Amino acid sequence: MNNKLKPDWAGEDTLSKFVNLLIQTKPIYKLMKQQARKVLIKTAEKNGVPWRKNYEALKSSGVTQQMAEVTNPNVVYPDYYQVPFHAYTEGNLCWDAAFETEPATYAMALRVWPKENLTWEVAHTRLRSSFHEVLAKYGPQEVRDILDIGCSVGISTQALHHYYQQKQSHPVRTVGLDLSPYMLTVARKRDVNHEISEWIHAQAENTGLPDNSFDLVTLQFVTHELPGYASKAIFAEALRLLRPGGAIALVDNNPKSSVIQNLPPVLFTLMKSTEPWSDDYYTFNIEATLQSVGFAQPITVASDPRHRTIVAKKQA
Repeated sequence: MNNKLKPDWAGEDTLSKFVNLLIQTKPIYKLMKQQARKVLIKTAEKNGVPWRKNYEALKSSGVTQQMAEVTNPNVVYPDYYQVPFHAYTEGNLCWDAAFETEPATYAMALRVWPKENLTWEVAHTRLRSSFHEVLAKYGPQEVRDILDIGCSVGISTQALHHYYQQKQSHPVRTVGLDLSPYMLTVARKRDVNHEISEWIHAQAENTGLPDNSFDLVTLQFVTHELPGYASKAIFAEALRLLRPGGAIALVDNNPKSSVIQNLPPVLFTLMKSTEPWSDDYYTFNIEATLQSVGFAQPITVASDPRHRTIVAKKQA
């Protein structure tokens, strides 16, 4: 049984401060950023994920000409969103990030079960299913309208839509929302059958969508990319958007996971170098914050060896 609430390499611990000092040293940070990227690509391609092939296919597809179709010119980018992360100087506001998200996602799934020798397809299916299984048990029983916040290139959005569409006899309306028009442009291109009702370019804290219009709001691997104050504002917005009895569901890194807590120094240093809000995330009490904005007491489940799923309902 693991009783530690968070890893020693996050927060105000001595180890965390030392790692942060390394990251703040520009030549070392530059090296770590490059190394983190190499590790991801190597892991992916070693396991059959077509990283560079996928990148080149998107780059030559003409998708860059379609960004105006999804861009909301009134969007204001918060300061927290305009910092380097995921080894990209411009964060998610660049084509490189959008072109590499899909293979990076598959590589991430492979790292969850490293000893099982899974194919990336099986690992990714298992990753999504582990979230959906918790939703089936603790989420709303009837879901007609879904909002996937921080939808990125739409992998999570489409998987969630397929799950509920197969589970229920009535039509499901699913909306993907993200702050990056680059990501949304790729999401629209990937959605070849137009299964997703809308791809919306907006701030998650201020979506502009109507009150009581969704049964389920999800944030899939999003919260670790946010400072705590932004997460709290997004939770409050989700509460407004949900119908009574609807739920918010989050899946993300589990601070209590022994796998996360015992990452080798090289790996957690690389991770922190590409995730600027790590200290905020690993010391942030999501459950208490959800209750503070008005949700009922959340349920937290360790949904796989590295991640937890948190579900909280809007009281009827």
